[in-house]
Amino acid sequence: MTVRVRIAPSPTGYLHVGTARTALYNYLFARKNNGKFILRIEDTDVERSSKEMTDIIIESLKWLKLEYDEGPFFQSDYFSHYIDHIPELEKTGGIYRCFCTPEELEERKNKVIEQKKAWKYDRKCLNLSKEEIEKKLKENKPYVWRVFIPEGKTYFDDLIHGRIEKDNSEIEDFIIVRSDKTPVYNFAVVIDDYRMGITHVIRGDDHISNTFKQLHIYRLLGVQPPEFAHLPLILDEKKAKLSKRSGTVSVLAFRDMGVLPEAFVNFIALIGWSPKDNREILSIDEMIQLFSFENVAKKGGVFDYKKLEWMNSKYITNTDDEKLYELLKPFYREAGIDIEKFEKDKIFKMIFSVKEKARYLKEFPYLTEFFFKDITEYDKKGVEKYFTFDKLNHLKFLVKELEKIENFTSENVEKLYKDYVEKNGIKGADVIHPTRLALSGRTEGPSLFLMMEILGKEETVKRLTKVL
Repeated sequence: MTVRVRIAPSPTGYLHVGTARTALYNYLFARKNNGKFILRIEDTDVERSSKEMTDIIIESLKWLKLEYDEGPFFQSDYFSHYIDHIPELEKTGGIYRCFCTPEELEERKNKVIEQKKAWKYDRKCLNLSKEEIEKKLKENKPYVWRVFIPEGKTYFDDLIHGRIEKDNSEIEDFIIVRSDKTPVYNFAVVIDDYRMGITHVIRGDDHISNTFKQLHIYRLLGVQPPEFAHLPLILDEKKAKLSKRSGTVSVLAFRDMGVLPEAFVNFIALIGWSPKDNREILSIDEMIQLFSFENVAKKGGVFDYKKLEWMNSKYITNTDDEKLYELLKPFYREAGIDIEKFEKDKIFKMIFSVKEKARYLKEFPYLTEFFFKDITEYDKKGVEKYFTFDKLNHLKFLVKELEKIENFTSENVEKLYKDYVEKNGIKGADVIHPTRLALSGRTEGPSLFLMMEILGKEETVKRLTKVL
């Protein structure tokens, strides 16, 4: 048997972090088992679905480098195909027409709720006679198709949770085709998975209730259902389901912040799954090799933004300068800086100087902007603390000495400062902090002496002299 799995997002919104992790686990499982990873766009909700969101979903998967083997397939292309299965289902006696209007259903539902009872469809149309049905059809009364749920229990063996079962009395006779002849989600999903030969359905555990319904459709079709693996949901820091209220949840929003795709994939893989050796930095190939449902947690994992920042910073630090240079171009451009106008070696040094401080690519322009423009403002607290009479007197002497350095490297500048500190019996901070503030307008930043080398002797002296 060839393993065939699918990711089936709905194009009614961006690709959510949770869906991205589901896609990743499907991808890892397929690659580990030499199977096929399929993309299906579930656009049965015609009014809310859009091409724009479809494009965003595809772009998101491309950014994550989760290449699908087949697709994208669109449910909307198969509407007639779903309806073609109705006659064979009708023959089983397992489905029936329901002519109840939404208003009638609402009225009956409210009466049941008033009695403080749980509502489920009351089967008013289950035992309509053949004559009654034909009469309503002649009158063009709209109807839906419902599945008849027999007495007993429904169960399945989940690859993560083990056996899960439900008494059929808790499952109502659910709708599979609407009155406008469009298929409902649970029906379309079963037909698609059957048609595509899906062997394993890997999705969030908020779909467990749907699985019970879908198993009844498989039963009526007389076909073997796929195996199911229901993943724990991703939670926010308050242990609630991750949503917009929790913060950023769109995959492309993380890209636009400057999260590296490898870091993001590594991060979401570990929300609810971990390799046995508890490693945290993993390549995609290592994830494929190590992935198993045995190591997927049964309870939801928390989306820890601080951990994502840490992990992304690690990936940034380990990215070679040439690749980082290419990745940073659009972020600098957005900040109004065209780094291609400057010497590449100089830009490489700037990038290197702040590489270990950046949590996101988007931070690089801010962290290095003082290299590209004159300083007009200085940190107010820094001015009060570091631009004192005695400290500026030290700078007066150092400026003269800096002008004498022929080979203006970080090593030579550092030696000059160290010698001056030792000779005058002062603290290094007495000259380092005021110099940094004068050159960058800030009290924090990259290594001071590397900063001075990047600025060059002329610009360094010019900025110090301006402050003096």
